[in-house]
Amino acid sequence: MNSVIKGASYVLVHTPDMVLYNGTTQTTEKIVNPESEYLKEVPNHLRSYEEAVSYWPNQTYIGNVHPDELTGVEFPWYDKKKEDAGRYGKFGEIMPEEEFLFLVQACDMFEVVKLEKGFVAEYKEAFAKNPIISEDIVEKITEGAELSEIEEFVNNDHAEGLYFQNKLVGCVKPAHDIDVNLSSHVMHENLMSKASSVLALLYAVRNAGIEKSDVEYVIDCAEEACGDMNQRGGGNFAKAAAEVAGLVSASGSDVRGFCAAPVHAVIEAAALVKSGAYKTVVVTAGGCTAKLGMNGKDHIKKGLPILEDCLGGFAVVISENDGVSAEIDLNLLGRHSVGTGSAPQAVIGSLVTESLDRVGMKITDIDKFAPELQNPDITKPAGAGDVPLANYKMIGALAVKRGELDRKALADFTASHGLTGWAPTQGHIPSGVPYIGFASEDIKEGRINNAMIIGKGSLFLGRMTNLFDGVSFVMHGNTAAQESAADAGVSEDEVKKMIANAMKDFAASLLAE
Repeated sequence: MNSVIKGASYVLVHTPDMVLYNGTTQTTEKIVNPESEYLKEVPNHLRSYEEAVSYWPNQTYIGNVHPDELTGVEFPWYDKKKEDAGRYGKFGEIMPEEEFLFLVQACDMFEVVKLEKGFVAEYKEAFAKNPIISEDIVEKITEGAELSEIEEFVNNDHAEGLYFQNKLVGCVKPAHDIDVNLSSHVMHENLMSKASSVLALLYAVRNAGIEKSDVEYVIDCAEEACGDMNQRGGGNFAKAAAEVAGLVSASGSDVRGFCAAPVHAVIEAAALVKSGAYKTVVVTAGGCTAKLGMNGKDHIKKGLPILEDCLGGFAVVISENDGVSAEIDLNLLGRHSVGTGSAPQAVIGSLVTESLDRVGMKITDIDKFAPELQNPDITKPAGAGDVPLANYKMIGALAVKRGELDRKALADFTASHGLTGWAPTQGHIPSGVPYIGFASEDIKEGRINNAMIIGKGSLFLGRMTNLFDGVSFVMHGNTAAQESAADAGVSEDEVKKMIANAMKDFAASLLAE
């Protein structure tokens, strides 16, 4: 039987200070043009925590708003406030920066994270009150260091500063004197990814209604790579995050594939469970500090706040078939192979139609497509357009070309089979997976029958190949009952009746002779 999606989580961490101090657009500008007007303007365009919480796409991401409801909100959204918006949602939460720094320290196993003692005294209690944070995590928080000690590390030991409200409140020290792969910059980047993954794992276990000890394997599919000078991408984020989250029965490994990695990882997890190798596998990913404020220059130029001010994280729990939950159908996998090419029609064909053709389905037989779900509030001012809409137009055009959709129905297709984007531009985060939680519920409740999750990746960014990448899978309603009935065949009673009837017919034929 197919494996099922038992639960999913989606978390955001509001990190405005990291926009200025750790986002690549800003740190690069500090090197190239340290006195630029842009850098002077950044602090004036950072949103407060309350503004980030009341932002419609953020409320959608954590599950308080359904994508269909978001579609009905007048665009653009950055100047609209969601009334009664809450920190906590059905899938996760929007954690404030000051509390997140404590989770980062709890994820530090080599004492490279230092927090200032006054900061600890003021905010530790708020962190400890979070219902998802267990006591064993809180116990990892130290009393804190003197500010003078932290300043010494930052000024003279190449430590990466930790800031809150633009004030130094801590630091991440380098983990090695000369290894650039263990520099404070890389350690900071990796710890932020790990900590946001831990937060997502905690919510995923809760949402799936399972015990932490039920998880046997974890797959991390974020964009960072941890290692040292001898194996710079050795890993293993998955097992490292599982340790902090208390998944004591889990092993794990990392999957990397740029933006397509989450869909690759979900397929691999589904295959591992269906094969019987593991009963429960969790796919997880934390956020990427480098992409904070990535399109900040365009946003400020157009008078917008910097909307890329949150780290994103997610986790999906995949388990043995429970007879109820939405299934991942491994017979309906799309893939962009080496020989596919990069023409848009070829890409969509490989990801969408080839798998459907194998089982005699049409494009219009898929109720919802979830490709790159980037928030257009972020991408349109930056000149990248509405990314999800562009994908739906290509899929719809292919359906018209195949004779599966009337040309006049193309506009309706993008609305009825598509989704408005709401995910932060964290690279791997938008790649189809933000819809898995909603799709699971919509399928279970009969609002839709199926959905295709599509991930795409720009492999050429690593300068190892010019190839593009992509992969897809279809999730649909549970078929365990039908499969059981088919496997069972004819019941014993029915066999006895058939034999009895055959004997009667045979006797009747003898009498007739």
